[in-house]
Amino acid sequence: MSAATSLLVGMAVAAAVMLAYFLLADSPAARGTVEAPPGAFRLAWALVCAAGHYCRPWLSWQRRRRLESLLVRAGLRHGLAPIHILGAQVLCAAAGGAIGGAVAVLADAGPLPGLASLATGASAGVLYPRLWLAGRVRRRRTAALRALPFVLDMATLCVEAGLHVGAALQHAAQKGPPGPLRDELRRMLGDVRAGVPRAQALRDMADRLDVVEVRAWVAALAQADTLGMSLAPILRAQSDQRRSERFLRAERLAMEAPVKMLLPLVACIFPCSFVVIGFPIVVKLMEPGW
Repeated sequence: MSAATSLLVGMAVAAAVMLAYFLLADSPAARGTVEAPPGAFRLAWALVCAAGHYCRPWLSWQRRRRLESLLVRAGLRHGLAPIHILGAQVLCAAAGGAIGGAVAVLADAGPLPGLASLATGASAGVLYPRLWLAGRVRRRRTAALRALPFVLDMATLCVEAGLHVGAALQHAAQKGPPGPLRDELRRMLGDVRAGVPRAQALRDMADRLDVVEVRAWVAALAQADTLGMSLAPILRAQSDQRRSERFLRAERLAMEAPVKMLLPLVACIFPCSFVVIGFPIVVKLMEPGW
Protein backbone atom coordinates (compact mmCIF):
# COMPACT_ATOMS: atom_id res chain seq x y z
CA MET A 1 0.00 0.00 0.00
CA SER A 2 1.45 3.38 -1.03
CA ALA A 3 1.96 6.34 1.30
CA ALA A 4 -0.92 8.27 -0.30
CA THR A 5 -3.27 5.35 0.15
CA SER A 6 -2.21 4.91 3.77
CA LEU A 7 -2.78 8.63 4.40
CA LEU A 8 -6.23 8.49 2.79
CA VAL A 9 -7.22 5.43 4.83
CA GLY A 10 -5.99 7.13 8.02
CA MET A 11 -8.04 10.23 7.21
CA ALA A 12 -11.08 8.04 6.58
CA VAL A 13 -10.66 6.27 9.91
CA ALA A 14 -10.33 9.61 11.72
CA ALA A 15 -13.40 10.93 9.91
CA ALA A 16 -15.37 7.80 10.84
CA VAL A 17 -14.38 8.23 14.48
CA MET A 18 -15.48 11.88 14.37
CA LEU A 19 -18.85 10.99 12.82
CA ALA A 20 -19.38 8.23 15.40
CA TYR A 21 -18.66 10.76 18.13
CA PHE A 22 -21.22 13.12 16.61
CA LEU A 23 -23.74 10.28 16.75
CA LEU A 24 -23.05 9.53 20.42
CA ALA A 25 -22.33 13.01 21.76
CA ASP A 26 -25.95 14.17 22.13
CA SER A 27 -26.76 12.07 25.19
CA PRO A 28 -28.03 13.90 28.31
CA ALA A 29 -24.73 13.23 30.08
CA ALA A 30 -22.77 14.80 27.23
CA ARG A 31 -24.93 17.89 26.91
CA GLY A 32 -24.24 19.29 30.37
CA THR A 33 -26.20 22.52 30.71
CA VAL A 34 -29.42 23.25 28.88
CA GLU A 35 -27.98 25.22 25.94
CA ALA A 36 -24.35 24.08 26.06
CA PRO A 37 -22.92 22.99 22.72
CA PRO A 38 -22.89 19.20 22.26
CA GLY A 39 -19.70 17.34 23.03
CA ALA A 40 -18.67 16.90 19.39
CA PHE A 41 -18.82 20.65 18.81
CA ARG A 42 -16.76 21.31 21.94
CA LEU A 43 -14.19 18.74 20.81
CA ALA A 44 -13.73 20.34 17.38
CA TRP A 45 -14.71 23.90 18.37
CA ALA A 46 -11.68 25.58 16.77
CA LEU A 47 -12.20 23.75 13.47
CA VAL A 48 -15.95 24.44 13.47
CA CYS A 49 -15.41 28.16 14.11
CA ALA A 50 -12.70 28.41 11.46
CA ALA A 51 -14.77 26.60 8.84
CA GLY A 52 -17.83 28.71 9.66
CA HIS A 53 -15.80 31.94 9.46
CA TYR A 54 -14.35 31.21 6.02
CA CYS A 55 -17.67 29.90 4.67
CA ARG A 56 -19.72 32.82 6.02
CA PRO A 57 -20.29 34.35 2.53
CA TRP A 58 -22.19 31.19 1.53
CA LEU A 59 -24.73 31.72 4.32
CA SER A 60 -27.63 33.74 2.95
CA TRP A 61 -30.02 35.56 5.23
CA GLN A 62 -32.87 33.15 4.39
CA ARG A 63 -30.74 30.17 5.37
CA ARG A 64 -29.57 32.01 8.49
CA ARG A 65 -33.18 32.62 9.54
CA ARG A 66 -34.07 28.96 9.04
CA LEU A 67 -31.06 27.80 11.04
CA GLU A 68 -31.81 30.27 13.83
CA SER A 69 -35.37 28.97 14.03
CA LEU A 70 -34.12 25.38 14.22
CA LEU A 71 -31.57 26.28 16.91
CA VAL A 72 -34.25 28.00 19.02
CA ARG A 73 -36.54 24.97 18.79
CA ALA A 74 -33.60 22.65 19.53
CA GLY A 75 -32.73 24.57 22.71
CA LEU A 76 -29.33 25.66 21.36
CA ARG A 77 -29.91 29.33 20.53
CA HIS A 78 -27.28 30.53 23.02
CA GLY A 79 -24.99 27.54 22.56
CA LEU A 80 -24.58 27.52 18.77
CA ALA A 81 -24.93 29.98 15.92
CA PRO A 82 -25.85 29.37 12.25
CA ILE A 83 -22.20 29.70 11.23
CA HIS A 84 -21.34 26.83 13.59
CA ILE A 85 -23.85 24.59 11.83
CA LEU A 86 -22.36 25.68 8.50
CA GLY A 87 -18.86 24.90 9.77
CA ALA A 88 -20.03 21.48 10.97
CA GLN A 89 -21.51 20.83 7.51
CA VAL A 90 -18.17 21.67 5.86
CA LEU A 91 -16.23 19.42 8.26
CA CYS A 92 -18.68 16.56 7.88
CA ALA A 93 -18.55 16.96 4.09
CA ALA A 94 -14.76 16.65 4.22
CA ALA A 95 -15.02 13.63 6.52
CA GLY A 96 -17.64 11.97 4.32
CA GLY A 97 -15.57 12.65 1.21
CA ALA A 98 -12.51 11.11 2.87
CA ILE A 99 -14.50 8.02 3.83
CA GLY A 100 -15.92 7.70 0.29
CA GLY A 101 -12.47 8.12 -1.25
CA ALA A 102 -10.97 5.51 1.08
CA VAL A 103 -13.73 3.06 0.19
CA ALA A 104 -13.09 3.64 -3.52
CA VAL A 105 -9.34 3.15 -3.07
CA LEU A 106 -9.74 -0.02 -1.02
CA ALA A 107 -12.23 -1.39 -3.55
CA ASP A 108 -9.80 -0.53 -6.39
CA ALA A 109 -12.59 1.28 -8.24
CA GLY A 110 -12.08 3.24 -11.43
CA PRO A 111 -12.05 7.03 -11.73
CA LEU A 112 -15.78 7.47 -12.27
CA PRO A 113 -16.91 5.11 -9.45
CA GLY A 114 -14.30 6.69 -7.18
CA LEU A 115 -15.58 10.17 -7.97
CA ALA A 116 -19.17 9.00 -7.38
CA SER A 117 -18.18 7.49 -4.02
CA LEU A 118 -16.41 10.72 -3.06
CA ALA A 119 -19.42 12.84 -4.04
CA THR A 120 -21.82 10.55 -2.20
CA GLY A 121 -19.80 10.70 1.01
CA ALA A 122 -19.48 14.49 0.80
CA SER A 123 -23.23 14.90 0.16
CA ALA A 124 -24.08 12.69 3.12
CA GLY A 125 -21.69 14.70 5.29
CA VAL A 126 -23.31 17.99 4.26
CA LEU A 127 -26.77 16.69 5.13
CA TYR A 128 -25.85 15.09 8.44
CA PRO A 129 -25.70 18.23 10.71
CA ARG A 130 -29.12 19.40 9.46
CA LEU A 131 -30.59 15.94 10.03
CA TRP A 132 -29.02 15.84 13.50
CA LEU A 133 -30.51 19.26 14.31
CA ALA A 134 -33.97 18.23 13.07
CA GLY A 135 -33.75 15.02 15.11
CA ARG A 136 -32.87 17.01 18.22
CA VAL A 137 -35.90 19.26 17.66
CA ARG A 138 -38.10 16.18 17.28
CA ARG A 139 -36.76 14.55 20.46
CA ARG A 140 -37.22 17.79 22.37
CA ARG A 141 -40.85 18.05 21.28
CA THR A 142 -41.49 14.44 22.29
CA ALA A 143 -39.93 14.97 25.73
CA ALA A 144 -41.95 18.14 26.33
CA LEU A 145 -45.16 16.44 25.25
CA ARG A 146 -44.46 13.50 27.56
CA ALA A 147 -43.92 15.77 30.58
CA LEU A 148 -46.87 18.08 29.90
CA PRO A 149 -49.64 16.08 31.68
CA PHE A 150 -47.64 15.91 34.92
CA VAL A 151 -46.89 19.64 34.81
CA LEU A 152 -50.56 20.37 34.16
CA ASP A 153 -51.60 18.18 37.09
CA MET A 154 -49.11 19.91 39.38
CA ALA A 155 -50.28 23.38 38.30
CA THR A 156 -53.92 22.35 38.69
CA LEU A 157 -53.39 21.05 42.22
CA CYS A 158 -51.56 24.23 43.20
CA VAL A 159 -54.28 26.49 41.76
CA GLU A 160 -57.03 24.44 43.44
CA ALA A 161 -55.11 24.76 46.71
CA GLY A 162 -55.35 28.55 46.48
CA LEU A 163 -52.06 29.60 44.87
CA HIS A 164 -51.95 32.11 42.04
CA VAL A 165 -50.75 31.20 38.57
CA GLY A 166 -47.18 32.37 39.07
CA ALA A 167 -46.69 30.31 42.23
CA ALA A 168 -48.37 27.29 40.59
CA LEU A 169 -46.02 27.46 37.63
CA GLN A 170 -43.08 27.89 40.00
CA HIS A 171 -44.03 24.69 41.86
CA ALA A 172 -44.54 22.88 38.54
CA ALA A 173 -41.07 23.98 37.41
CA GLN A 174 -39.52 22.80 40.68
CA LYS A 175 -41.29 19.44 40.97
CA GLY A 176 -41.71 18.57 37.30
CA PRO A 177 -39.69 15.84 35.59
CA PRO A 178 -36.34 16.97 34.17
CA GLY A 179 -36.49 17.85 30.52
CA PRO A 180 -37.06 20.68 28.07
CA LEU A 181 -40.49 21.61 29.45
CA ARG A 182 -39.14 22.20 32.95
CA ASP A 183 -36.18 24.13 31.55
CA GLU A 184 -38.45 26.35 29.49
CA LEU A 185 -40.76 26.92 32.46
CA ARG A 186 -37.79 28.08 34.50
CA ARG A 187 -36.67 30.35 31.71
CA MET A 188 -40.20 31.75 31.37
CA LEU A 189 -40.36 32.48 35.11
CA GLY A 190 -36.96 34.19 34.88
CA ASP A 191 -38.28 36.38 32.05
CA VAL A 192 -41.30 37.31 34.18
CA ARG A 193 -39.03 38.28 37.08
CA ALA A 194 -36.99 40.36 34.64
CA GLY A 195 -40.07 42.41 33.72
CA VAL A 196 -41.55 40.61 30.72
CA PRO A 197 -45.37 40.35 30.87
CA ARG A 198 -46.46 36.85 31.81
CA ALA A 199 -48.62 36.39 28.69
CA GLN A 200 -45.70 37.37 26.45
CA ALA A 201 -43.29 35.11 28.35
CA LEU A 202 -45.71 32.20 27.96
CA ARG A 203 -46.04 32.85 24.21
CA ASP A 204 -42.26 32.97 23.87
CA MET A 205 -42.02 29.64 25.70
CA ALA A 206 -44.60 28.11 23.33
CA ASP A 207 -42.66 29.43 20.32
CA ARG A 208 -39.41 27.92 21.60
CA LEU A 209 -40.99 24.52 22.21
CA ASP A 210 -43.18 24.60 19.07
CA VAL A 211 -45.62 22.00 20.43
CA VAL A 212 -49.30 22.32 19.53
CA GLU A 213 -50.47 21.13 22.95
CA VAL A 214 -48.27 23.67 24.75
CA ARG A 215 -49.63 26.43 22.50
CA ALA A 216 -53.19 25.40 23.41
CA TRP A 217 -52.31 25.45 27.12
CA VAL A 218 -50.69 28.88 26.82
CA ALA A 219 -53.68 30.25 24.88
CA ALA A 220 -56.07 28.95 27.55
CA LEU A 221 -53.99 30.56 30.31
CA ALA A 222 -53.84 33.88 28.45
CA GLN A 223 -57.58 33.89 27.74
CA ALA A 224 -58.47 33.03 31.34
CA ASP A 225 -56.09 35.68 32.63
CA THR A 226 -57.59 38.30 30.30
CA LEU A 227 -61.24 37.49 31.06
CA GLY A 228 -60.72 36.88 34.78
CA MET A 229 -61.99 33.30 34.61
CA SER A 230 -61.28 30.59 37.17
CA LEU A 231 -58.15 28.71 36.14
CA ALA A 232 -58.70 25.46 38.02
CA PRO A 233 -61.45 24.00 35.74
CA ILE A 234 -59.54 25.07 32.62
CA LEU A 235 -56.31 23.45 33.81
CA ARG A 236 -58.17 20.30 34.86
CA ALA A 237 -59.79 20.01 31.43
CA GLN A 238 -56.43 20.59 29.73
CA SER A 239 -54.80 17.90 31.88
CA ASP A 240 -57.54 15.34 31.14
CA GLN A 241 -57.35 16.07 27.43
CA ARG A 242 -53.55 15.72 27.34
CA ARG A 243 -53.72 12.38 29.12
CA SER A 244 -56.33 11.11 26.69
CA GLU A 245 -54.18 12.22 23.77
CA ARG A 246 -51.13 10.48 25.25
CA PHE A 247 -53.11 7.24 25.60
CA LEU A 248 -54.25 7.52 21.96
CA ARG A 249 -50.66 8.12 20.82
CA ALA A 250 -49.54 5.03 22.72
CA GLU A 251 -52.28 3.00 21.04
CA ARG A 252 -51.27 4.30 17.60
CA LEU A 253 -47.61 3.44 18.19
CA ALA A 254 -48.59 -0.02 19.40
CA MET A 255 -50.57 -0.63 16.21
CA GLU A 256 -47.67 0.64 14.07
CA ALA A 257 -45.18 -1.75 15.71
CA PRO A 258 -46.12 -4.89 13.68
CA VAL A 259 -45.83 -2.94 10.42
CA LYS A 260 -42.39 -1.59 11.39
CA MET A 261 -41.24 -5.10 12.36
CA LEU A 262 -42.22 -6.53 8.98
CA LEU A 263 -39.13 -5.36 7.07
CA PRO A 264 -36.49 -6.68 9.54
CA LEU A 265 -38.54 -9.86 9.88
CA VAL A 266 -38.51 -10.50 6.12
CA ALA A 267 -34.96 -9.22 5.48
CA CYS A 268 -33.13 -10.67 8.50
CA ILE A 269 -35.05 -13.30 10.44
CA PHE A 270 -36.73 -15.27 7.67
CA PRO A 271 -33.51 -15.89 5.63
CA CYS A 272 -31.70 -17.11 8.76
CA SER A 273 -34.60 -19.39 9.59
CA PHE A 274 -34.63 -20.79 6.07
CA VAL A 275 -30.86 -21.42 6.21
CA VAL A 276 -31.14 -23.21 9.57
CA ILE A 277 -34.04 -25.33 8.37
CA GLY A 278 -32.79 -25.99 4.85
CA PHE A 279 -29.08 -26.65 5.53
CA PRO A 280 -29.54 -30.18 6.99
CA ILE A 281 -31.88 -31.04 4.10
CA VAL A 282 -29.36 -29.86 1.49
CA VAL A 283 -26.53 -31.78 3.19
CA LYS A 284 -28.68 -34.90 3.28
CA LEU A 285 -29.56 -34.55 -0.41
CA MET A 286 -25.90 -34.12 -1.35
CA GLU A 287 -24.86 -37.39 0.26
CA PRO A 288 -24.05 -40.28 -2.15
CA GLY A 289 -26.95 -42.57 -2.64
CA TRP A 290 -29.59 -39.90 -3.09
